[in-house]
Amino acid sequence: MRLRNLIIATVLTPLFLVLLVVSLVAIVSLEDNLRTKLQSEVQVLSQAIGTSLGYALTQEAPREALQESLHAAFSFHRIYGAYVFDTRGNKIYGLGLGETLFDPEEIRAVADSGEELGAYRRHERWSYYSALVPLTTPGGEPRGVLQVNRLNTGVENYIGFLSLVVLGGFVIAAVGIVALIWWGFRRHIERPLERLLEVMERVGGGERQRRASLEGPDEYRRLSLALNGMLDALAAKDADIEARRRKEIALERRLRKSKKLAELGVLAAGVAHELGAPLSVIDGQAQRLERRATGEDEQRRLTRIRGEVARIVGIVRQLMDLGRRHNLEVAPCRLDDLVQGALALVEGGDDIEVRLPEPPPTLRVDEQQLTQVLTNLLHNARQASPEGRVRLSARVIDAELCLRVEDDGPGIPDEHQGRVFDPFFTTKPAGQGSGLGLAMAHRIVSDHGGSITLGDTDLGGAAFEVTLPLDNET
Repeated sequence: MRLRNLIIATVLTPLFLVLLVVSLVAIVSLEDNLRTKLQSEVQVLSQAIGTSLGYALTQEAPREALQESLHAAFSFHRIYGAYVFDTRGNKIYGLGLGETLFDPEEIRAVADSGEELGAYRRHERWSYYSALVPLTTPGGEPRGVLQVNRLNTGVENYIGFLSLVVLGGFVIAAVGIVALIWWGFRRHIERPLERLLEVMERVGGGERQRRASLEGPDEYRRLSLALNGMLDALAAKDADIEARRRKEIALERRLRKSKKLAELGVLAAGVAHELGAPLSVIDGQAQRLERRATGEDEQRRLTRIRGEVARIVGIVRQLMDLGRRHNLEVAPCRLDDLVQGALALVEGGDDIEVRLPEPPPTLRVDEQQLTQVLTNLLHNARQASPEGRVRLSARVIDAELCLRVEDDGPGIPDEHQGRVFDPFFTTKPAGQGSGLGLAMAHRIVSDHGGSITLGDTDLGGAAFEVTLPLDNET
């Protein structure tokens, strides 16, 4: 059952029933009081003139005495008829209206019993209260019967009609009150509840940003504020859980990457051991032939052989460094010193746009390895956009420093973004990159307890973001 129907059924309906019963009881009491008053007036009047009428009946000429006494009765208010009957029911004398209100048998019965009789009677279009009073001599001998007719007042005459009017007015008022209460309940209680319910249903359906409007009475505004606060708290919890989930995913990825690099280091160590001797022999023989070469073309080819051997040796060393975790020689390092050291190693570093916070924060890092990371990222950005913009920026978020290296080059295709930190993956032409630079940067940043990710930039190219913990001891 709906709340408004429940209130009407359990509160208003019993209340109206009680009021109706009280009203009907009041009307009945009013009617009884009026009838009792009417009867009392007639009885007092009858007793007042009954004695004189009884005495008049004992006289030799009773008509004149009766006439005088009955005329005196009409001095009372609303007495419209007064008659004297003998003991057999025959009229002796009378004045006014309502002579035939009682049958002769009823009159004789009053004379025989000596007891009064009162009744409400209608004659033609009038309503009366008529009383029959036995007339006796001073010695108690019955001599006749007095009939007194009193006309009902307007209220007495229409008491039943007034009851219907009151009942009808009560019903109309009750219906009006119920309608007003229903309208007020609908406007000020039900509609705000429906709005709150709609908000909760939409939030439950996935619209997590939905909030309740602060409308209606103060109680509903407070309820809306409490609901919005609860939804905001849940949203904050969801955001925190999502952030933790992302961090856990990123940590898991770094762990997988570190495990892969460690396995690669073991493989690289074996490869280096197996390739070291043959490469040394090739390089030694090429060096001897280079000293004995007589032609320029022969000299150039031998130099190229030695260069390729040196490149292979460098790649093997990089693989070995990539696969093992180095002991970091951390020390406090100002961010601006770290950036200036990296810019000095990059060709065209003076043209790179730098945005650092003031004052520059301090990090506890291995300065040499972090310089290698920044140098590699700036070098890649400059190669991606030789004549364009390269920007290095930093900002502090909570207890972490975020470094961003951005360029306005062609960017990295979507199909390659998930592989940029894999060893030997490169988008550069053959011979221009080993594909180990970003993998090495990933390993160094991970060793420092940070992370490196690929993102978007408003410059239109690629953006690499390095996150590192700040030095909390300074």
